[in-house]
Amino acid sequence: MALLGPSGCGKTTTLRMVAGLIKPTDGRIAVGGHDITVMPPYRRDMGLVFQSYALFPHMSVAKNVAFGLEMRSVPKSEIERRVKEALAMVRLEALAERKPRELSGGQQQRVALARALVIRPSILLLDEPLSNLDAKLRDEMRNEIRDIQQSLGITAVFVTHDQVEALSMCDKVVVMRGGKLEQVGTPVDVYEHPTTPFVASFVGRTNRLGGTAQGDGRVVIGSMAVRVPGRPGGMVEIMIRPHRMRLVEAGSAEDAAADGVNRVGGRLSRVTFIGDVLQYHVDIDGAEIVVETASDHGRGFRTVGTPVAVLWRVEDTMVFGRGA
Repeated sequence: MALLGPSGCGKTTTLRMVAGLIKPTDGRIAVGGHDITVMPPYRRDMGLVFQSYALFPHMSVAKNVAFGLEMRSVPKSEIERRVKEALAMVRLEALAERKPRELSGGQQQRVALARALVIRPSILLLDEPLSNLDAKLRDEMRNEIRDIQQSLGITAVFVTHDQVEALSMCDKVVVMRGGKLEQVGTPVDVYEHPTTPFVASFVGRTNRLGGTAQGDGRVVIGSMAVRVPGRPGGMVEIMIRPHRMRLVEAGSAEDAAADGVNRVGGRLSRVTFIGDVLQYHVDIDGAEIVVETASDHGRGFRTVGTPVAVLWRVEDTMVFGRGA
């Protein structure tokens, strides 16, 4: 389960309360139906992976991993066996005698993960464990952590502000804002069916346009009218994902009205090439819409000022009451 939200929304505070590192001011914490609110951290049977790794610099990798077992007075022979198993799980058997300073960031993160797992906790808590890694390594570690979690069948709570991590790694996503839960659901639920404008804009990229709903399935935005699902009324905000939109040259054969498709006209104001994606910024009556398409060997619209049309399916339009 991911706790997802912007900095300061309460994700880490919530995780630390679950771990027993912070005392709740109100309410209670239950695991498996048992109240653990006042239980000390060492009795909660939880493994915690910190953002900063928190490894002991003077200890070897093996000693770092063994520390929690030693504190639990596990027999030495069993410690050696379980440390080897944990290091094998994170593919660090060959580095057992190295010190943390001799490891890369990704390797240090693996040691921290092995140390949390070696005690065989009932719950694994991860506090933004990938934020200090470069983009490529983050992708690799996302898959590794997910694979380990699945193979062990362990419950894991993952704190992150990165929507990609939350959507790709977790079975359930809890979107937080200002210390409150905005929405709880599967990754598909929160992405495809956000219940608030905040969730829609935080979980994925989106275009936001304010307008007035006519009560007949149309929303007037400036001089334009677009169709939306249902029959909302009053002041509303509509949102459309950039990759659900299509850009065509105004007046071309593709620029034709169709049932179930919205069309708005405008002018290309900027083109941004970001590798696998082209972002087209379109000026529409003073408002800006961003359309994303897969890059195709550098081909595509390039001339700023080109008259274009933006098309998207009515069903891809999300509608929220203004101020929701």
